[in-house]
Amino acid sequence: MDVATTTDAPPSSGADTIVVGVFEDEGIKHDHGGVLQALVDSGEAKRALRKLAVTHAEGRRYIVAGLGARKDFDPERARVAAAVVVGRAKELSTRVLCWEVPHHVTDAHVGALVEGTLLAAYAFGEYKSETSSDSPGLDTLILSAHDDVSAPAARAAVLSEATNSARNLQNRPANDLTPEALEARARELEGVSVDVLDREGIVAAGMGAFACVAQGSHVEPRLITVRYEPADVTGPLLGFVGKAVTFDSGGISIKPAAKMHEMKFDMSGGAAVLEAVGAIARLGLPVRVAGVIGATENLPSGHAVKPGDIVRAKSGVTIEVNNTDAEGRLVLADCLAHAIDLGAERLVDLATLTGAIVVALGTPYAGLFANDDGWAGEITRAGERTGESVWRMPLHPDYEKLIEGRYADIVNSPTDRGGSASSAAEFLHRFAGDVPWAHIDIAAGAYDNGKPYTPKGGAGWGVRLLVELANGEPASPDIH
Repeated sequence: MDVATTTDAPPSSGADTIVVGVFEDEGIKHDHGGVLQALVDSGEAKRALRKLAVTHAEGRRYIVAGLGARKDFDPERARVAAAVVVGRAKELSTRVLCWEVPHHVTDAHVGALVEGTLLAAYAFGEYKSETSSDSPGLDTLILSAHDDVSAPAARAAVLSEATNSARNLQNRPANDLTPEALEARARELEGVSVDVLDREGIVAAGMGAFACVAQGSHVEPRLITVRYEPADVTGPLLGFVGKAVTFDSGGISIKPAAKMHEMKFDMSGGAAVLEAVGAIARLGLPVRVAGVIGATENLPSGHAVKPGDIVRAKSGVTIEVNNTDAEGRLVLADCLAHAIDLGAERLVDLATLTGAIVVALGTPYAGLFANDDGWAGEITRAGERTGESVWRMPLHPDYEKLIEGRYADIVNSPTDRGGSASSAAEFLHRFAGDVPWAHIDIAAGAYDNGKPYTPKGGAGWGVRLLVELANGEPASPDIH
């Protein structure tokens, strides 16, 4: 979708649908023919968030969008408002949509209007033989503001495009979206360097934990490293690590058949890391970032790792694999060690790791585990700004005891199922070294998360959070 900005009044934009927002206890500042305020005063147009009314004035179609109370109108509510408008605009066969940006909002609100629109308008139809409609659909968004909002709008467009690219990766089937296909996508990114290890290279690097997961499938695994390091930037290296199990059957510890098809989404963390690094490069942020993606299938076969097998991770730690369906942590163990070898001074990993986090938190939050309070706080605040909320969960020596091994140093899955999201995080903690590290378990929100701006399927969760984290804490906001 094209995104444009203008300081001209909305009727001059050429849009076929114009959106005017209305707050509680405030009137419409720039009424067009007096019709819109009358619609509000009559009660036909509601001021509450998510409420819409459609009318015509001066030969143009208007959507009056309720924004709720101004004091509550944060960027997430702006995203929601924009997403609700997209649904109605599609019903009206809108091609060019113009938002009249409310007065006295920040750059973050402006960006959120763009994000809510582009993310809600996303549709995945790559494998459909026929399109569902002859209508060309919504293809242009214009923001009309009394001053220049082109910078936050352009930034938000990049973030939205990266999120939608991650969704495209998530939604592709596992017979098409293989580890090699992820490598191909990595090589399409501009402004980054790409280094890849195949199966032979993974084994040669001593990554026995990663290699054992991959050995059950004939599909070649890939360890993909994507680096963005501007020549004039000398700051610390930020390490993003993503789990990209392109299909997870559970291996020998096979999953139930019901919903197994959804296990194509087990690569969601890797997709987020890949597209986040690409977006950071497009935005030209003054940071150094290394994204490490462990991509493989997890399948049963005569070559597959078996319950009870013992493998040696890159760090030298030995692991008894007592559950082959706890494979993500095995992949991440070697990916974290690789990121540390690259010189990462701060680490965050994203993974659809446990069903336990879904039970604990549901879809509103991802689970955050961290060994450093300051790092956890930065991630939490970044998630608040992007609408990708995290909730900090505990790490504790008692959880560490649960993974102590009888025959090896540790086991990959404790027999005690209590606190299993935390024990999984403690497993990863073992491989995070001494640097500030955080693990984000995105199992609940990675797909079908129910947000108004997330259609069914992959959500692209974490792309915007990681970019925001790299960008750092914002300065005082500009008010428009």
